[in-house]
Amino acid sequence: MSTNKKIKKALISVFNKEGLEEILSHLHTEGVKFLSTGGTRHFIESLGYPCEAVEDLTEYPSILGGRVKTLHPKVFGGILARRGMEGDNEELKRYEISEIDLVIVDLYPFDATVASGASEADCIEKIDIGGISLIRAAAKNYNDVVIIPSKNQYKPFLDMLIEHGAETSLEERKWLAKQAFGVSSQYDSSIFNYFDGEDNSAFRYAADDVKTLRYGENPHQKGMFYGNLEAMFDQIHGKEISYNNLLDINAAVDLIDEFEDITFAVLKHNNACGIASRPSVVEAWKDALACDPVSAFGGVLITNGVVDKATAQEIDKIFFEVIIAPDYDVDALEILGHKKNRIILVRKDIKLPKTQFRSVLNGVLVQGKDLIVETEADIKTVTEKDPTQNQIADMLFANKVVKNSKSNSIVLAKNQQLLASGVGQTSRVDALKQSIEKAQSFGFDLNGAVMASDAFFPFPDCVEIAHKVGIDAVIQPGGSIRDQQSFDYCNENGMTMVLTGIRHFKH
Repeated sequence: MSTNKKIKKALISVFNKEGLEEILSHLHTEGVKFLSTGGTRHFIESLGYPCEAVEDLTEYPSILGGRVKTLHPKVFGGILARRGMEGDNEELKRYEISEIDLVIVDLYPFDATVASGASEADCIEKIDIGGISLIRAAAKNYNDVVIIPSKNQYKPFLDMLIEHGAETSLEERKWLAKQAFGVSSQYDSSIFNYFDGEDNSAFRYAADDVKTLRYGENPHQKGMFYGNLEAMFDQIHGKEISYNNLLDINAAVDLIDEFEDITFAVLKHNNACGIASRPSVVEAWKDALACDPVSAFGGVLITNGVVDKATAQEIDKIFFEVIIAPDYDVDALEILGHKKNRIILVRKDIKLPKTQFRSVLNGVLVQGKDLIVETEADIKTVTEKDPTQNQIADMLFANKVVKNSKSNSIVLAKNQQLLASGVGQTSRVDALKQSIEKAQSFGFDLNGAVMASDAFFPFPDCVEIAHKVGIDAVIQPGGSIRDQQSFDYCNENGMTMVLTGIRHFKH
């Protein structure tokens, strides 16, 4: 027995009508009858196609300012009736209900209305009731009914019509039903989160636009990205972005957003191996690369300035995976684009989420994003010696870098340039020793450098080690029961120390 179903009658109620015209043309050619309400009905009739009004079918007008239009047994009975069940067919005849074989819906734009800053009253009015009910009803009865739940399914459905006319297979209807419940779950999640606000009473997150990646962190792991990368970047060159690329890109964006001055950074495994702020992009690049030219190999590059020809010529000398910038000069792109696999991204100006989450054990951890960027007004000097303006600038620079480094982390900097960092260590002393050794291996003079720590010093040992290599200014959050020991050591040895009061652990 064939599971193919012929479409004879379609109920159409959509917000977004773009792309609908060609679908209507094919359906009309196939002899499908149309049923609709309000603006959608006027649109269908404007194309020259006859369309029955829902009000005529139900014998009830649209009421309550349009809040109630399709909510009626003659509509939902026609959708939910099981064609192969004798009892359902008898009731259709008894109550004079005609079968509806296709439902096309595009919901009121709730998310867009909220994002626009609209009033609460306007947001509430964009909660679709009839549309979401039609979607769920048609999807539930996918055995007999076709559901097109949003404008995103217009194109796949049009392809079906072009391929085999107004007839669908069970497999196609079930796939569309899956899409429908995806639309409804995302819509309900958005509404719940709007009402829940900052209460965080439950975790509800839904995202469309799945991107299947080549693999996850390792080749034996599956990898997917759920979200709209195109809203954030224009990829104008290069191979497909990988799972690990995305982790580095995320870390790069978080880091560069800390800086207002022209800055260039190089990242490997989510940590900065080079970063510098300079008057020009090319200068920032050269000094960022100088921090650690070995680790920069195969890294992710990011800047908040426009990449010009001179910068591109310098960058082109090394192998890298990804470069991100707000824009590029044409001749810069010609240089950077000559290697086919380089991923070149133009970053767009969009707001990023303020909440972070990750799966842990059998649940989810959720936290507010670390958005605090300390300024001079936020630091407190706790030593007899006050820092100079240059030291303050360097400490704030180092503090931004350490905030975006894996804990435990120590950062050494001078003249708005990263000298070295020790990251991801189990001991803060080990992190400091690693950073000193690395800085010295690349020939950096640590005399006059500053040290930043992402958390307090439980003992004064790090301050002592730093002083011995010429570091004379320290920025840290404070909070240890032995803070005074560190303050005393600084006073005894002519060092300056400032506290931020904020720890910046990052795992």
